[in-house]
Amino acid sequence: MRFQDQAVLVTGGGSGIGQKVCYTAAAEGARVAVGDLDHERAEATASEIRRRKGEAQAFRIDVADPASAADFVAAAEAALGRLDVLVNSAGVREIVPLLDLSFDEWQRVINVNLSGTFLPSQAFARRLVALGQPGRIVNLASTLGLMAAPKRAAYTASKHGVVGLTKQMALELGEHNIRVNAVAPGVVRTPLTERYFQDESYTQAIRDIHALGRWAEPHEIALAILFLAAEENGFMTGSILTVDGGWTTGKKM
Repeated sequence: MRFQDQAVLVTGGGSGIGQKVCYTAAAEGARVAVGDLDHERAEATASEIRRRKGEAQAFRIDVADPASAADFVAAAEAALGRLDVLVNSAGVREIVPLLDLSFDEWQRVINVNLSGTFLPSQAFARRLVALGQPGRIVNLASTLGLMAAPKRAAYTASKHGVVGLTKQMALELGEHNIRVNAVAPGVVRTPLTERYFQDESYTQAIRDIHALGRWAEPHEIALAILFLAAEENGFMTGSILTVDGGWTTGKKM
């Protein structure tokens, strides 16, 4: 198994894509640190992994808080005995016209999505460098890290930032044998996006923007994330892997 006995740390592991990453990594032999702002959700994910005979521990993390991010990395290492992979999956978004977007909401999305990728990554990389050990970081970007969409100013800015940060970290951490990549999904049906699917006309619009005529399921994105995290792909760093069903390929006319 690709991650046998490796420690895989996941932020946003209590639901959605992050949860599927936790389940899939554990199924491939990983020791999983499930991080989430909601500790009960993190514990539910970890408990399910243990029910399936895997190894997992739950941790509360506020990814936008430097001390919390550092504590998560330290606690995960203490519990799992090592550090190998960090997946930054925690995220939020807004649906607000640009002219109506409050600064508080702007700041919330930027803090969680962009600072919340930087802080755990920095803490993780600092520890690996101190240990003289290699590692892998995979960030969750978005098609909106490559383009724009209505009513998503903060989300689009934050995910463009994640794309840039991924490249910057890859550039600076490569000499330490720490690889950094990102996945850019199209629309994925998760608790974060569930409201999209309550209106049939909107659901059809989602189908229409993807060349494959459908949205993604969380496990499909989890598989792409773990592809980037696998040791066998050791020459990939600074890559943004688009997993979007053809959304960014072009518009159907």
